[in-house]
Amino acid sequence: MKKTLVLAVAFLAAAGCSKSDKPADSTQAAAAGGAAGKKLTIAMIGKSSNNPVFLAARTGAEAAAKELSAKEKMTIDVAWLTPPQEDGEVQAQRIRQAVNDGAGAILIAASDAGKVTGAINDAVARGVAVMTFDSDAPQSKRFAYYGVDDVKTGQAVMTELAKQMNGKGRVAILAGNQNAPNLQHRVQGVKEEAKKYPGITIAGVFNHIETPQDAAAEVIRVNNAYPDVRGWAMVGAWPLFTQTLLSDLDPAKQKIVAVDALPVELPYVERGIAPVLLAQPVYNWGKVGVETIVDKVVHKKDPAAPVISMELVRVSKENLGQWARQLKDWGFTDVPDKYLKM
Repeated sequence: MKKTLVLAVAFLAAAGCSKSDKPADSTQAAAAGGAAGKKLTIAMIGKSSNNPVFLAARTGAEAAAKELSAKEKMTIDVAWLTPPQEDGEVQAQRIRQAVNDGAGAILIAASDAGKVTGAINDAVARGVAVMTFDSDAPQSKRFAYYGVDDVKTGQAVMTELAKQMNGKGRVAILAGNQNAPNLQHRVQGVKEEAKKYPGITIAGVFNHIETPQDAAAEVIRVNNAYPDVRGWAMVGAWPLFTQTLLSDLDPAKQKIVAVDALPVELPYVERGIAPVLLAQPVYNWGKVGVETIVDKVVHKKDPAAPVISMELVRVSKENLGQWARQLKDWGFTDVPDKYLKM
């Protein structure tokens, strides 16, 4: 938590490199899986180590692991096995790696549910508890999922954008990885909500590689191809992780509503380019994930329901300072001072 999440991107991209498989020890998972072994290793597999939201989740997971290690009088470790970029097949490999390395549990955001479901089921069959966050694999044997309701999230994005556009104009949907189930459902929600506004039309759904540079380039490309687009419904805030669009977009002509609100994105709120961001408390992906896994593995306690709901936080100029201070409390060290003083 002493290092900034921004700087962490540089070296985390190399984290979790593939290791050669080694013969599985049938006692490994059992020994690692609870207080009897006085150690629990939780493998954490986000979608991409280049995406700051997953670095924030890692920070939350490591903080929870430290706190619970002291409380439970055992060692709880978080093994970061997130691929450098989105790849469901690599995630499946990392699941198998975690099992072979003796992890007692796995916390994963599925990039492609179809590609990881088999690996999740194999891990569960070998005694490893698996929980998903952010993006679910609902047909797998994972014991719980923690995240927002993605259809409702998409609906909320469109509702806010329609207000900013006074219920009329052409909208483009920025959608990230086309294979990610959570993003597919958010796009569905945007489209469903848009039907309620006769004055709004949708130019299209635009997918891209989930890096800030690729996302910003896609926004610029679409704006050039569709100069009448007046609003962007972003089901993820990838292009706002770079400052590029601060100078390339005119808030008087075009509005953005996006999901997530990390420190680097806050200038877009201040300048009115993104008047509303719908923030996922991404730190809690890790914190709640680790807490839920410890309850399951150590105390044999299942969650009340297999789907644990995360509520969105609406961030605008009115609560920008409050949200900035919350981010700092979660360990973000790159929050601009001017927002902390608001």
